[in-house]
Amino acid sequence: MYVSALELFSIGIGPSSSHTVGPMRAAGSFVSGLAEGGILGDVTRIECTLYGSLAATGVGHGTPDAVVAGLAGERSETCHPAAVHGAWARATECGELALAASSGGPSVSVPFRASDLTFEPRTRMPEHPNALTLRAYTADDDVPAAERTFFSIGGGFVAERGVVSEPDSTATATRWPFSTAAELLALCAEHALGVCDIAYRIELERRGEPDVIAGLDAIRNAMHDCVERGLHSDGELPGGLHVPRRADAMREQLETMPPESPDFAAEWMRAFALAVNEENAAGGRVVTAPTNGAAGIVPAVLEYHLRFNPRATDADARRYLLTAAAIGSILKANASISGAEGGCQAEVGSACAMAAAGLCAVLGGTPDQVENAAEIAVEHHLGLTCDPVGGLVQIPCIERNAIASSTAVTAARLALHGDGRHLVPLDVAVETMRQTGADMSDRYKETSAAGLAVNVIEC
Repeated sequence: MYVSALELFSIGIGPSSSHTVGPMRAAGSFVSGLAEGGILGDVTRIECTLYGSLAATGVGHGTPDAVVAGLAGERSETCHPAAVHGAWARATECGELALAASSGGPSVSVPFRASDLTFEPRTRMPEHPNALTLRAYTADDDVPAAERTFFSIGGGFVAERGVVSEPDSTATATRWPFSTAAELLALCAEHALGVCDIAYRIELERRGEPDVIAGLDAIRNAMHDCVERGLHSDGELPGGLHVPRRADAMREQLETMPPESPDFAAEWMRAFALAVNEENAAGGRVVTAPTNGAAGIVPAVLEYHLRFNPRATDADARRYLLTAAAIGSILKANASISGAEGGCQAEVGSACAMAAAGLCAVLGGTPDQVENAAEIAVEHHLGLTCDPVGGLVQIPCIERNAIASSTAVTAARLALHGDGRHLVPLDVAVETMRQTGADMSDRYKETSAAGLAVNVIEC
């Protein structure tokens, strides 16, 4: 059940992979379907209903903008963030929306009102809490000519009701099959390979080596660019909470400190994490890792290793990302990477495990030590709730990424001090995460209906 690193780490925009990127992809798929079915030119009205978590915190996460932009042909991988921000308000103000299967492609203008996009936060679909239904009407018919229900299942991945397999690489057969950590370790032992080597071989089954290398390098560069933008941007984050950016001021302070200062490298790492998540909260271009709400952890730990380990190489970035993808695949297959499904343990906990495993690998850890590092990270995020204040990916999300990046390094170091043998296997920790998410009240799963979200006064 390996998910390609080039899909698990997808380049998109903030503030949420499940609430922004996923709905935009769903809307794009809907319009593409209308075009392929030959009815796009006959459409006279479009409607969208958001359910569950998408409805409860969708406005704060930019979901309406994402849906409208997706219907207009924008794609998360290539769009300019400004084309998405305010798209719902602009379409409402002008009273029409240009439906297009691709940006700049042929379009059909239809009337559009704010009421054409509705919210049903109390309706939770049995398949997944992040659900949306899109409908297209022709002429004056009251019955939609097309209607499809999509589920934004985390990390920007989208599933559709009635479609058996997800549109990602998990459905692709491989000569190196694994869906659990035990199966992955067995492959490593049988073939005397590292976790990243198994992942790399699966990547090569699907793409040529130049494409794999170029894709991994593009992900690494996008992560680095996001860190740099965040470190050099100031002001307040949008959304009404008046949360100030802090990474820029932190960078300025760190640049005046001597490198021999206590925790110098670790302080920079936390600044890297803040930088990425402030960019995400501002709706900037980020890399899902494995989600947007947890997008700062994997890049921060990688940047920390590459900048402050004198023996680090460019190849380390590829090994790190491949190892992280293998662990992320196990978490996605057996638990969840969706905050709306499993709470923040599914997002930040998963990202922390991926970063811990990746760092352990590039520091010379054995497959058993890599698995141990991931298990430590998962174990110490169990039960973490998702209760964003104001429905925004700001409080406690931004600081939480900085803290989890430190936890990832600690987990990797602890694993390296051992020989890989430990009492709790990663698979047990992952299953515990799944069970904990299932038991967790929906009020603590990205609905902003409990916890900090209701106990902090929004100013």
